[in-house]
Amino acid sequence: MYSDGLALTQLPRDECLRLMGSVYLGRLIYTRRALPAVELVTFALDQGDIVVRIEAGGRVADATQHSVVAFETDELDAGQRAGWSVTAIGRAQEVTDPADISRLQKMGLSSWAPGMKEHFIRISPEILTGRRLRISSREPSDDRITHLVD
Repeated sequence: MYSDGLALTQLPRDECLRLMGSVYLGRLIYTRRALPAVELVTFALDQGDIVVRIEAGGRVADATQHSVVAFETDELDAGQRAGWSVTAIGRAQEVTDPADISRLQKMGLSSWAPGMKEHFIRISPEILTGRRLRISSREPSDDRITHLVD
């Protein structure tokens, strides 16, 4: 409990995966030219792995190939000062098996960005952390937006 009435709860792995599966947008965090880069992407969960459909040969595909990346999803309600955030860290790998690609294409995963997105990367979370934030019922709410930060 924080002095401003906020309750922060750490989430177990299965709850993190359940919450991730309830949304379809996330942030892919990777390194580009030795600097942090973030891309908003659509994704799906596949047997506990994060799958992102991207453009083959694009900057994201090039930068994430066999790299350790982070992936973050969240859902926030500023009015209620509540929400959750899940972060996964793992190695990104191109999906190359034709049977796996065919199966992933049938999942209906699409991209909001224009262009041909026929390339899949898979992130197998080695570290998966999640937090739920909500205001204590005994504290009055206000219009401030609270960020999920340490």
